[in-house]
Amino acid sequence: MADKTQGRVPTVIADGVHIVYRVNTGGAGKGAATAALSKILRRNKGEERGVRRVHAVRGVSFTAYRGEAIGLIGSNGSGKSTLLRAIAGLLPCEEGKVYTDGQPSLLGVNAALMNDLTGERNIVLGGLAMGMSREQIKERYQSIVDFSGINEKGDFISLPMRTYSSGMAARLRFSIAAAKDHDVLMIDEALATGDRSFQVRSEDRIRELREKAGTVFLVSHNNKSIRDTCDRVLWLEKGELLMDGPTEEVVSAYEKATNG
Repeated sequence: MADKTQGRVPTVIADGVHIVYRVNTGGAGKGAATAALSKILRRNKGEERGVRRVHAVRGVSFTAYRGEAIGLIGSNGSGKSTLLRAIAGLLPCEEGKVYTDGQPSLLGVNAALMNDLTGERNIVLGGLAMGMSREQIKERYQSIVDFSGINEKGDFISLPMRTYSSGMAARLRFSIAAAKDHDVLMIDEALATGDRSFQVRSEDRIRELREKAGTVFLVSHNNKSIRDTCDRVLWLEKGELLMDGPTEEVVSAYEKATNG
């Protein structure tokens, strides 16, 4: 049987990735600094007292290729967002390695923009943070505003972002990120916001990013968005990779397991 991966360019390799959070269960207050120093001194000498380990991702391995759109599905707390943060280099691996070709960009609904600045200023700052030049931002500014739909009911782009609804802010974040071609773009629930017309525009833009040789990861609880956008799906539960395969095959198995 021919190797279907032959000649394809890998963009992300996860090799036995484990991610562990350490949650401080001790109380703060008087003596907290002394307690913290004791924990530091005990580090690497067994389990720290007052610290709970949360094993969020357990031995996940996969290879993503250029031109793929990969959906991540699973119940709440299954490790989807944690895995994306590890791919983006925002979380260290307890064990295993993540290898990337190019610069991964993580777009989440909670991605930080400056609430006290206007939408205009946030477009500039967001573009600069992604590595765009001021000239590129100027050229793409109006298309970002139009794509987001922020100004459809008024001149909101000139108002501080703290005046926006959560949906408006999420649409602007996606629009800024989508204005640039990415080596690896990771989207965490961004398509869950906005009306159907914005979701269609978003899905179309993801297809364009794929066609321009990028790789897209999409975390969503909306199975229709996953079906419409992705050609491959990773199913995570309790931090483990249960299934990796074609979209319809994996989503159908997930729906049967969760609805049955």
